[in-house]
Amino acid sequence: MMASAPAPMWTADEIAQLCYAHYSGKLPKQGKPEPNREWTLLAAVVKIQSPADQTSDTSDKEVQVTKEVVSMGTGTKCIGQSKMRKSGDILNDSHAEIIARRSFQRYLLHQLHLAAVLKEDSIFVPGTQRGLWKLRPDLSFVFFSSHTPCGDASIIPMLEFEEQPCCLVIRNGVNNSPVERSDNLEDSKNKRDCEDPDSPVAKKMKLGTPARVLSSGIAHHGMQESGTIKPDVSSSNLTTEDLDAANGIAPGSFKVVDVYRTGAKCVPGETGDLRKPGAAYHQVGLLRVKPGRGDRTCSMSCSDKMARWNVLGCQGALLMHFLEKPIYLSAVVIGKCPYSQEAMRRALTGRCQEILDLPRGFGVPELKIEQSSLLFAQSRHAVQGQSADGPGRLAPCGAAISWSAVPEHPLDVTANGFPQGTTKKEIGSPRARSRISKVELFRSFQKLLSSIAEDKQPDSVRVQKLDTYQEYKEAASTYQEAWSALRRKQPFASWIRNPPDYHQFK
Repeated sequence: MMASAPAPMWTADEIAQLCYAHYSGKLPKQGKPEPNREWTLLAAVVKIQSPADQTSDTSDKEVQVTKEVVSMGTGTKCIGQSKMRKSGDILNDSHAEIIARRSFQRYLLHQLHLAAVLKEDSIFVPGTQRGLWKLRPDLSFVFFSSHTPCGDASIIPMLEFEEQPCCLVIRNGVNNSPVERSDNLEDSKNKRDCEDPDSPVAKKMKLGTPARVLSSGIAHHGMQESGTIKPDVSSSNLTTEDLDAANGIAPGSFKVVDVYRTGAKCVPGETGDLRKPGAAYHQVGLLRVKPGRGDRTCSMSCSDKMARWNVLGCQGALLMHFLEKPIYLSAVVIGKCPYSQEAMRRALTGRCQEILDLPRGFGVPELKIEQSSLLFAQSRHAVQGQSADGPGRLAPCGAAISWSAVPEHPLDVTANGFPQGTTKKEIGSPRARSRISKVELFRSFQKLLSSIAEDKQPDSVRVQKLDTYQEYKEAASTYQEAWSALRRKQPFASWIRNPPDYHQFK
């Protein structure tokens, strides 16, 4: 008799619901969108704790799992290159995913303080080398985002029946963004019905369901069937034939009529988008920079940054001084939105395969990627639906919210990279710094280090005198070695790095 499959630790809808409830119930009104006028994006890190003594005979029982939001971020904005500061006191990138990750680093610093200084219960246990710690074996982290990450993961095929013409996306006036037209997305439970000609979903599509429904359904369904990344999807030229093959679609059944566009631009000086009509508009698999309003940004797309986390971990260079291994995400869950499983896999893991010479402890772990059927109530799409008859045009919320599971000042609300309400006169003073800015995270790191007796500190900070932010980052040798290995693989060689003089603060 075959053993039954182990019960899942969580579902995508459970993760989404937990994050939405945390946003609604735990975060104050400050920094949230103005009702019916503004929208925002949401991201979070969820800690999953499984029973430490779980054995193989629990497969047919309900597994007791504890799920807790440990960091959260909202935001849609980036500052331009001209507004960057060498003092490390401004947030360059305030997209929700990046705010959530920086908030997570703040949580990790607090947990290291509990373990190394206060000797209290923590997510960390002692490692095998002096001054180093490792994550408890019963813990893992799931990353949630209400929308697909900007950049490569958002270049999603739109499909339709060849014999059934559908209205294509209008490209002038207010309907310039295909994402704004995505108002008939189906729930994920319908995805497996798409290939059954007699199913309600298929009948609906024959009646002229817009192509965007299929972009989510078929692409996801094809991925679930195959479980592998087809070479075609990772190549740079996005053709109709490639997308058909990649998504497991029989020739002649459907055709790719267009792709959802991303606002992120290709890295300057590298291969650019073809910008041809329809599906050939974008090239896929490339590194991209977030768009700015007139002033170019130096911030890489969220797709690119998340791919990097999957190799280097979410902790960053500074925290690697204290860790035996990087802190990897075990899964990524995306809320209800235009979505393709193939595009997500290509962007987050497909581009990171076969990286040579990674140092001990680093790797490219398997990443579970799932989509929830639950829509974020303050997403652009949801707010559009609520305010269809309302006056005025929708705008992205200008504020970004950071929340960390820490005892002191868990909340941090910013606008234009500074704490909300900061005056020009205050800029440059300590009170005008976000708690997740580079300089404040560095200050927290230094405080942690100085609280540990010198003979208990990690070797990497004891063998040489370190002073600046840049020096401490460079001294995290295994992290820097892994980063160098990743940059030897295309497309990561063209990653835009801030000049060293932006990291010389103390």
